[in-house]
Amino acid sequence: MLGRNILSRAILLRTLKNAAKNQNQIRNGSHGVWSYRVPPPMPMKRTIYQAEILGGLCWWWILYHCATEPEHIYGEWPYVDPSTWTDEELGIPPDSVGSLKK
Repeated sequence: MLGRNILSRAILLRTLKNAAKNQNQIRNGSHGVWSYRVPPPMPMKRTIYQAEILGGLCWWWILYHCATEPEHIYGEWPYVDPSTWTDEELGIPPDSVGSLKK
């Protein structure tokens, strides 16, 4: 009984030791950095600055073109002034048809 208990504790300790080794696995390979059961490492400051610059450039591109070429959003047809529409175009019957009161 005592030998079995010692053996199971030894196996448990060996398993925990291997798990601790696997917990800190970090690899720099062709597919980037990955980690197992630990938070990933923080990116370098250079990478953060590049991402901020690229994001700023993308937003500048979007907002600049929204301001200078709004027809991409609103359409490319000419603006029609609604005051030039006739009653017939609006579906309003002429006054000679009858009174509005019944």
